[in-house]
Amino acid sequence: MAALLAAPPSKAKPFSALAPHRPNVKPANTHIPAITHYHQEFVYYARTIRKTRNSLNYGSKRKFGNGKSKIPIASAASIPSPECGKDLKFGRILLSDVVVKRRRNVYWGRKWNSLDVATVGVVVAMHSLCLFAPFTFNWGALWVAVGLYIITGLLGITLSFHRHLSHRSFKLPKWLEYFFAYCGVQALQGSPIDWVSTHRHHHQFCDSEKDPHSPIEGFWFSHMSWLFDRNSILERCGKPDNVGDLEKQPFYKFLRSTYVIHPIALGALLYALGGFPYIVWGMGVRIVWVYHITWLVNSACHVWGKQAWNTGDLSRNNWCVAMLAFGEGWHNNHHAFEYSARHGLEWWQIDMTWYVIRFLEAIELATDVKLPNSTQKQRMAFSN
Repeated sequence: MAALLAAPPSKAKPFSALAPHRPNVKPANTHIPAITHYHQEFVYYARTIRKTRNSLNYGSKRKFGNGKSKIPIASAASIPSPECGKDLKFGRILLSDVVVKRRRNVYWGRKWNSLDVATVGVVVAMHSLCLFAPFTFNWGALWVAVGLYIITGLLGITLSFHRHLSHRSFKLPKWLEYFFAYCGVQALQGSPIDWVSTHRHHHQFCDSEKDPHSPIEGFWFSHMSWLFDRNSILERCGKPDNVGDLEKQPFYKFLRSTYVIHPIALGALLYALGGFPYIVWGMGVRIVWVYHITWLVNSACHVWGKQAWNTGDLSRNNWCVAMLAFGEGWHNNHHAFEYSARHGLEWWQIDMTWYVIRFLEAIELATDVKLPNSTQKQRMAFSN
């Protein structure tokens, strides 16, 4: 996500500092040294090894590793060691085995820039609108909110921004690609270029010191506080050089430069159709609802749930988030197979976004739909 209302400058992007959890599984015949000093190396190599078979070239200048297994992928964060006690300053997150290694103070003791202030202003404004919801309820306003939740949340964020633009899990005709991306702009989570850049960095540096949002710095940091410190993100990751595929398309550059206009235009349309109740429900309630569902994927799905695959990070499958976020809660599945258009890999794992993609494939609008094969699944299994 990028600044939520102000169009971010080309330099701005989201990031933060972190480290990973892994299930308490130790590979046979592998000696694990005390991990206090080597924790980041374990995570880095785990991510690097997997990246060579799980990433695409998005026009990034970065290298994702040479594919050589330098250190065994092991459960770094969950293996006790004599030195660990010195680092566990902040304890574990409630009802989780995830340890907060350091807690970042985003709100005090630092210089705020205009983008940080604008981002906080938009988030506060949207939440403030929700206070009027009980006094402005009508069925028309409710159905507008539900409809826009599906349009902006499912079609815009999960299908377009995430599975299509971030991971290129399938292909669409340009007119449909651009329509879905425009739906995502109305979720008020940033332009496609900035959202995708942040998300690709999250996967590249997942649960390491360069991850934009990880619970290693606290649950609320991973949930939303990371959005409010743009300079910290820039310091860790530099300029966004991982979205060359989007930056060379005039449409996405246009959306970035005119980002502020589009939600304002939607708000004006809703006011013309239904007055203030449509603003409260169609903008405030709906945007806040989609905000927190999206943010729960970053926070809750790295804290609570189960790990089905040996991903080398904190990602979990969380059925509750999956129900709310149109299948995005099957997050460990996603981190194991980032390129996959389907996140609910089991028949019982409900994945509404996948059902829409499958429908688009059936009517020949979605092509080159990527799914993990049995060999790829075997490679990521704990038994391997």
